[in-house]
Amino acid sequence: MAERPRLDLPKEQRRGLLPRFEVEDDAVGRVSEGIARFLGTPRFIVYLTVFCAVWLAWNVWGPENLHFDSASNGFTALTLVLSLQASYAAPLILLAQNRQTDRDRVSSEQDRQQAARNLADTEYLAREMAALRLALGETATRDFVRGELRNLLEELSARDEPDAGEAPARGAG
Repeated sequence: MAERPRLDLPKEQRRGLLPRFEVEDDAVGRVSEGIARFLGTPRFIVYLTVFCAVWLAWNVWGPENLHFDSASNGFTALTLVLSLQASYAAPLILLAQNRQTDRDRVSSEQDRQQAARNLADTEYLAREMAALRLALGETATRDFVRGELRNLLEELSARDEPDAGEAPARGAG
Protein backbone atom coordinates (compact mmCIF):
# COMPACT_ATOMS: atom_id res chain seq x y z
CA MET A 1 0.00 0.00 0.00
CA ALA A 2 1.45 3.37 -0.98
CA GLU A 3 2.12 5.95 1.66
CA ARG A 4 -0.27 8.86 1.53
CA PRO A 5 1.22 12.33 1.26
CA ARG A 6 0.79 14.58 4.22
CA LEU A 7 -1.51 17.43 3.51
CA ASP A 8 -0.15 19.66 6.27
CA LEU A 9 3.28 19.92 4.59
CA PRO A 10 4.22 21.63 1.35
CA LYS A 11 4.67 19.33 -1.62
CA GLU A 12 8.34 20.16 -2.02
CA GLN A 13 10.80 22.33 -0.21
CA ARG A 14 10.82 25.87 -1.52
CA ARG A 15 14.01 27.77 -1.83
CA GLY A 16 14.32 31.12 -0.14
CA LEU A 17 16.01 34.22 -1.39
CA LEU A 18 19.05 33.59 0.76
CA PRO A 19 20.96 30.34 0.53
CA ARG A 20 20.71 28.08 3.56
CA PHE A 21 23.85 26.81 5.17
CA GLU A 22 24.25 24.28 7.92
CA VAL A 23 26.38 25.18 10.92
CA GLU A 24 27.40 22.64 13.49
CA ASP A 25 25.95 23.52 16.90
CA ASP A 26 29.22 22.80 18.63
CA ALA A 27 31.09 25.18 16.33
CA VAL A 28 28.66 27.98 17.15
CA GLY A 29 29.00 27.16 20.84
CA ARG A 30 32.80 27.24 20.71
CA VAL A 31 32.77 30.60 18.93
CA SER A 32 30.24 32.05 21.37
CA GLU A 33 32.31 30.83 24.33
CA GLY A 34 35.44 32.38 22.86
CA ILE A 35 33.70 35.71 22.38
CA ALA A 36 32.09 35.59 25.83
CA ARG A 37 35.47 34.81 27.42
CA PHE A 38 37.01 37.76 25.60
CA LEU A 39 34.14 40.06 26.65
CA GLY A 40 34.87 39.21 30.26
CA THR A 41 38.54 40.25 30.18
CA PRO A 42 40.27 43.48 31.19
CA ARG A 43 41.75 43.56 27.67
CA PHE A 44 38.27 43.98 26.19
CA ILE A 45 37.51 46.83 28.59
CA VAL A 46 40.75 48.56 27.62
CA TYR A 47 40.03 48.06 23.88
CA LEU A 48 36.48 49.38 24.26
CA THR A 49 37.70 52.37 26.27
CA VAL A 50 40.36 53.20 23.67
CA PHE A 51 37.79 52.78 20.87
CA CYS A 52 35.36 55.19 22.56
CA ALA A 53 38.13 57.69 23.40
CA VAL A 54 39.39 57.72 19.79
CA TRP A 55 35.82 58.04 18.49
CA LEU A 56 35.07 60.95 20.79
CA ALA A 57 38.43 62.65 20.21
CA TRP A 58 38.09 62.39 16.42
CA ASN A 59 34.57 63.77 16.43
CA VAL A 60 35.40 66.61 18.83
CA TRP A 61 38.92 67.70 17.85
CA GLY A 62 39.38 66.13 14.42
CA PRO A 63 38.97 67.98 11.10
CA GLU A 64 35.50 69.49 10.95
CA ASN A 65 34.70 68.16 7.49
CA LEU A 66 35.61 64.57 8.57
CA HIS A 67 33.34 64.38 11.65
CA PHE A 68 30.81 61.55 11.30
CA ASP A 69 29.14 61.76 14.73
CA SER A 70 28.43 65.22 16.06
CA ALA A 71 28.61 66.16 19.71
CA SER A 72 25.55 68.35 19.24
CA ASN A 73 23.48 65.20 18.60
CA GLY A 74 24.90 63.46 21.66
CA PHE A 75 27.14 61.10 19.68
CA THR A 76 24.17 59.13 18.41
CA ALA A 77 26.25 56.85 16.18
CA LEU A 78 28.53 55.86 19.08
CA THR A 79 25.46 55.09 21.18
CA LEU A 80 24.08 52.90 18.38
CA VAL A 81 27.41 51.07 17.97
CA LEU A 82 27.63 50.37 21.71
CA SER A 83 23.98 49.23 21.78
CA LEU A 84 24.64 46.89 18.87
CA GLN A 85 27.68 45.47 20.64
CA ALA A 86 25.64 44.93 23.82
CA SER A 87 22.76 43.35 21.89
CA TYR A 88 25.15 40.73 20.48
CA ALA A 89 27.13 40.28 23.69
CA ALA A 90 24.14 39.29 25.83
CA PRO A 91 23.00 36.28 23.73
CA LEU A 92 26.59 35.13 23.24
CA ILE A 93 27.15 35.19 26.97
CA LEU A 94 23.91 33.23 27.49
CA LEU A 95 25.00 30.64 24.91
CA ALA A 96 28.33 30.26 26.68
CA GLN A 97 26.58 29.91 30.05
CA ASN A 98 24.26 27.23 28.65
CA ARG A 99 27.23 25.25 27.34
CA GLN A 100 28.98 25.59 30.71
CA THR A 101 25.82 24.39 32.45
CA ASP A 102 25.71 21.35 30.17
CA ARG A 103 29.37 20.60 30.89
CA ASP A 104 28.77 21.00 34.62
CA ARG A 105 25.80 18.62 34.42
CA VAL A 106 27.89 15.98 32.62
CA SER A 107 30.77 16.48 35.04
CA SER A 108 28.54 16.14 38.10
CA GLU A 109 26.98 12.97 36.65
CA GLN A 110 30.45 11.52 36.08
CA ASP A 111 31.44 12.52 39.62
CA ARG A 112 28.32 10.82 40.97
CA GLN A 113 29.12 7.64 39.03
CA GLN A 114 32.72 7.70 40.26
CA ALA A 115 31.55 8.18 43.85
CA ALA A 116 29.19 5.21 43.46
CA ARG A 117 32.07 3.07 42.11
CA ASN A 118 34.30 4.20 44.98
CA LEU A 119 31.60 3.31 47.49
CA ALA A 120 31.13 -0.13 45.92
CA ASP A 121 34.91 -0.70 45.93
CA THR A 122 35.15 0.40 49.57
CA GLU A 123 32.31 -1.88 50.60
CA TYR A 124 33.92 -4.80 48.73
CA LEU A 125 37.27 -4.17 50.43
CA ALA A 126 35.57 -3.94 53.82
CA ARG A 127 33.89 -7.31 53.24
CA GLU A 128 37.20 -8.83 52.15
CA MET A 129 38.93 -7.45 55.26
CA ALA A 130 36.20 -8.89 57.47
CA ALA A 131 36.58 -12.28 55.75
CA LEU A 132 40.35 -12.15 56.29
CA ARG A 133 39.89 -11.30 59.95
CA LEU A 134 37.55 -14.27 60.38
CA ALA A 135 39.98 -16.54 58.56
CA LEU A 136 42.88 -15.31 60.68
CA GLY A 137 40.86 -15.83 63.83
CA GLU A 138 40.55 -19.53 62.94
CA THR A 139 44.21 -20.01 62.02
CA ALA A 140 47.20 -20.06 64.27
CA THR A 141 49.32 -16.95 64.39
CA ARG A 142 53.11 -17.02 64.51
CA ASP A 143 53.19 -16.03 68.18
CA PHE A 144 50.67 -18.73 69.09
CA VAL A 145 52.73 -21.41 67.30
CA ARG A 146 55.93 -20.22 69.00
CA GLY A 147 54.26 -20.34 72.41
CA GLU A 148 52.99 -23.87 71.78
CA LEU A 149 56.45 -24.98 70.63
CA ARG A 150 58.03 -23.51 73.79
CA ASN A 151 55.55 -25.35 75.98
CA LEU A 152 56.24 -28.59 74.12
CA LEU A 153 60.00 -28.14 74.47
CA GLU A 154 59.62 -27.48 78.19
CA GLU A 155 57.55 -30.66 78.59
CA LEU A 156 60.11 -32.69 76.64
CA SER A 157 63.04 -31.29 78.58
CA ALA A 158 61.19 -31.97 81.85
CA ARG A 159 60.75 -35.63 80.82
CA ASP A 160 64.36 -36.05 79.83
CA GLU A 161 65.75 -34.53 83.03
CA PRO A 162 65.85 -36.89 86.04
CA ASP A 163 63.94 -35.89 89.12
CA ALA A 164 65.98 -34.10 91.76
CA GLY A 165 65.17 -36.82 94.38
CA GLU A 166 66.44 -39.72 92.30
CA ALA A 167 70.08 -40.59 92.07
CA PRO A 168 71.43 -41.18 88.66
CA ALA A 169 71.93 -44.81 87.82
CA ARG A 170 75.51 -45.96 87.85
CA GLY A 171 76.83 -48.64 85.76
CA ALA A 172 78.34 -51.84 87.36
CA GLY A 173 81.95 -51.94 87.50
